[in-house]
Amino acid sequence: MAFDKPSGLAVSPGPRGGGGPTLAGLARARFGPAAAGVHRLDPEASGVVLFAKTKPALDFLSGQFQSKTVRRTLHALAAPRPPGEAGRAAGSMLDAAGCLPAEFSVDLALGDDEHQAGRVRVVRGRGGKPSLTEFRLIESFGRFAWVECRPLTGRMHQVRVHLASAGAPVLNDSLYGDPGAVLLLSGLKRGYKGRDSERPLITRLALHAGALGFVHPGSREPMEIAAPVPADLGIALKYLRKFAGRGSGA
Repeated sequence: MAFDKPSGLAVSPGPRGGGGPTLAGLARARFGPAAAGVHRLDPEASGVVLFAKTKPALDFLSGQFQSKTVRRTLHALAAPRPPGEAGRAAGSMLDAAGCLPAEFSVDLALGDDEHQAGRVRVVRGRGGKPSLTEFRLIESFGRFAWVECRPLTGRMHQVRVHLASAGAPVLNDSLYGDPGAVLLLSGLKRGYKGRDSERPLITRLALHAGALGFVHPGSREPMEIAAPVPADLGIALKYLRKFAGRGSGA
């Protein structure tokens, strides 16, 4: 089974999921106690989450994640740090104008942050878990960028930390992002008159799991399941394309 998880819903109970409803609980209530999540997706993110109906299916699908043969594609609305900004990450991929390259990869080991529970950090030297993500710039809007992310390993918060390390954290990332990066229509549209009551175009973590490719545990046929860009991200992209210009990274 595959679900298009909304932002704000945890996949399973745990320290990062809070005490509210979970996708696992809803799935088991509907499809029986054997329903189990095969992988994880941050509660704040949206998109495709794969579940198994039986233990043999769970083992078969989990094996594909462990062997790194599953093709995961996520999309992020990133907020590249301004050129010359103090504190830019040492591994920044930004050029002198503050733009990301058309394609790049981040190969940085990750480990738990001993100073803050529920957070991970880049580990240089021994002790970190190897982590690799490939990125492709789809569209550039100056202060913002629409980026395709393909994690080749499955570490906690991997895409978020790797993008932050590249100098372009995910918009509205409370753990690794820039609190000063806010997407407002008044910042895009000249003569905007609703500033007094204005709210950001998007307020949640701007990260969406768009597609998942794997081998079906029953038919053994390759499959790809896709989840469309949700409405809030779609609206943000519409206004960025209309007022901030549209530049392809291809």
